[in-house]
Amino acid sequence: MERPTTRPTTPTTSRPDGLEDRFTRTVAADERIEPRDWMPDGYRATLLRQIAQHAHSEIIGMQPEANWITRAPSLRRKAILIAKVQDEAGHGLYLYSAAETLGASRDELLDGLHSGRHKYSSIFNYPTLTWADVGAIGWLVDGAAITNQVPLCRCSYGPYARAMTRICKEESFHQRQGYESLYALSHGTPAQRAMAQDAVDRWWWPSLMMFGPPDDESPRTAQSMAWKIKRHTNDELRQRFVDICVPQAEALGLTLPDPELRWNEERGHHDFGPIDWAEFRAVLRGDGPCNEQRIGLRRAAHAEGAWVREAAAAYAGKHGLAA
Repeated sequence: MERPTTRPTTPTTSRPDGLEDRFTRTVAADERIEPRDWMPDGYRATLLRQIAQHAHSEIIGMQPEANWITRAPSLRRKAILIAKVQDEAGHGLYLYSAAETLGASRDELLDGLHSGRHKYSSIFNYPTLTWADVGAIGWLVDGAAITNQVPLCRCSYGPYARAMTRICKEESFHQRQGYESLYALSHGTPAQRAMAQDAVDRWWWPSLMMFGPPDDESPRTAQSMAWKIKRHTNDELRQRFVDICVPQAEALGLTLPDPELRWNEERGHHDFGPIDWAEFRAVLRGDGPCNEQRIGLRRAAHAEGAWVREAAAAYAGKHGLAA
C-alpha cells in the first residue's frame, strides 16, 4: 500500500439525502466503504481507533524480538528473525497509511502513541527472557494475531481490508517459523526442551488476553459487528485459537499450562480455565513488566530519527515534491 503524498481531505460527515442509506446498503451487501464515501462519525472513529492501535502494536512489537537478533543461535535463525522484524515494520507502514485515508496524519498517530493517549496490544509489554521466547511469540502471539486478523480481510472498510490481506500472508510465515523453532527445541536436548516449555508457560495466558476483554465487558463489539468491521466476538476468536493450539501443542510435545483444559464433547470445543483479567487491565494501564521500557525506546527512536524526516522534507521542498 502506497503512502498518500498529501493528507487526504476528510469527507463531510453530515447526512446528505440518501448517503446514509447508501452506506447502510453497502455494508449490508458485504461491499466496501472507500475513503471518499460518506460514513458515520462513529464508524470513522471506531476504524481510526482500531487501525491506530493495530499499527502501534506492529512497531512496538518489533522490540521484544529485535532484542535477540544479535544473540540468535545460528546465521539461519538470525536471517529469519531479521526478516520477520522487517515485516513488522512494513505492517505498521501499511496500517498507518490506511489510517491516513480516514483523515489522520502520521504525526498525529505517532503523537498519540508517544503521549500514551493511544493503546497497543498488551502482549508486547512482556519480556523475552530466552531464545525460546522468539519461537513462542511466533507460534502463540502471531498465531493469535492470524486468528484475529484473517476475518479483518473482509472488513467493510476497503483500505484496512486490503492491508490485512498482505499482512495475514506474512503473519502466516511468522507463525510457521515460530512453530518450527519451538519444534527444534522441544525435540532437542533436555535443557532445550525445558526452555521451550518455560516459554510456552509464560506466553500462553497473555496470548489468550490478546483477543481483548470478555464479550460482556466489550461494549463496542456489537456496533463494530453491525458495521462489519469485526466479524466475530472476542470470545469466539479466543475459543477458535484454543481449539487450534491444543493439537499443535501435542505435536510439539509441549504442555499448555492450564489444568482445566479439556475437550467438551457437548460443546464441540475445548474448555479452558479462567483468565486473570486483573493482570490484563494492569498491563493496559501501564503497569506491565516492560511498559515503560517499550514506550521509552519508541520515543527515543522517534527523536533520533528526526534528522531523517527533516532531510526528506528538505529534499521534497527542493524538488517541488508534495510533503
